Amino acid sequence: MDSQKRSLGFISLAFLFITCSSAEFLIQQVTEGRGTENNSSYNLRANLGVTRVLREERPSSKIVTIAGYSVIKERHEVYESSVFQAAGYKWRLAMYMNGNPNDGGNGYISLYVRIEETESLPYGWEVNVDLKLFVHNPKQHKYLAVTDGAVKRFSAAKKEWGFGQLIALSTFQNTNEGYIVQDTCSFGAEILIVNPAEQQEKVTFISNPPNNVFTWKILRFSNLEDKFYYSADFLVGDRYWRLGFNPKGDGDGRPHALPIYLYAQGFRPNAVVTNTWGAVNLRLKNQRSSNHRQLYSAAWYPIRSDYGVGVNNIILMKDLKDLSKGYLVNDAIVFEAEMVKVSVTNIVPV
Repeated sequence: MDSQKRSLGFISLAFLFITCSSAEFLIQQVTEGRGTENNSSYNLRANLGVTRVLREERPSSKIVTIAGYSVIKERHEVYESSVFQAAGYKWRLAMYMNGNPNDGGNGYISLYVRIEETESLPYGWEVNVDLKLFVHNPKQHKYLAVTDGAVKRFSAAKKEWGFGQLIALSTFQNTNEGYIVQDTCSFGAEILIVNPAEQQEKVTFISNPPNNVFTWKILRFSNLEDKFYYSADFLVGDRYWRLGFNPKGDGDGRPHALPIYLYAQGFRPNAVVTNTWGAVNLRLKNQRSSNHRQLYSAAWYPIRSDYGVGVNNIILMKDLKDLSKGYLVNDAIVFEAEMVKVSVTNIVPV
């Protein structure tokens, strides 16, 4: 059977990056890309969830390069970048080259993102951000991405988020590590606004849905050719279905047994088009008694049409053609599909 097709959702990101390079003191700032970042103050306990991963792509929201790191390496003042725009908001980076002592930053570089120019935002505003901060490693041609995976909620009460322990000074200043090249280093940020979904896709399973029994009578059975025959489509739930069989057999059951399959077809108008769960009792009806041949089948049916699930041996041909058994009467057979459970998908508010 074919694998199911699934839709997915999407993720947007924004990044922040700073680089340091040689000789005299120069601070160069670069704002690029679209995206918004948050960084939260980290105490030592919060830092336990921080991850640091090297990647090749540069940050998308902000890059700050310091050419002349040696000039400020011993300074304890905060450096504030120029205001930059990302994801529809204004931001600023705040960096402590010798760490923020109020945030467990002794022995580290501390870096934060602060939201700016919030006066025009409505009362009670909140901005949820997925934040990554960066340190450039020119030796490896990569960027150290620092994040903890938690959404940062910027508000009037909390305008700044970041990492008190962005990178240890012992690592950053080690020339073998490659973060400082020719007295130059770089840092950055990537800001992703997290807008909570207002709708959700809800899959519901309906037992014994309305109009769930379909009967198909096939006449002149003995004259049928060696090919698949299909019933008319019937609607159960949000989807059309049909039955199909080959009178000469199919697969391992050929030519000694009769097959029967349930096929998923198209969708009713305005239905949400997704995979569909179909659970069915497939029957070859006994036309003289209640001794029907029955098979239960359940499966996820993919979006595409003509996907069939069933059995290649609902009855042996010798039993079918034994007229005393009551399955073949007046050269006719009767199949029946009882849809005992189907899925219906709707888009509803969260």
